[in-house]
Amino acid sequence: MARRVEKYREMNASELELQQRELAEQVFRLRFQISAGQAEGLKKMREARKDLARVKTLLRAIELRKA
Repeated sequence: MARRVEKYREMNASELELQQRELAEQVFRLRFQISAGQAEGLKKMREARKDLARVKTLLRAIELRKA
């Protein structure tokens, strides 16, 4: 799990914002897959939501450092 966080910590703020948009879109698409009954999307959904939370946390930390 630490490797995932390190991957995001190496990104700058603009890259993190782009990653945030991509992950939010991925979560949105996966919700539809799950509602359509495709159970294999559930694991991907959990991972995407956790990654999205990691990215949002890092963006917030950057924002607080600037203030």
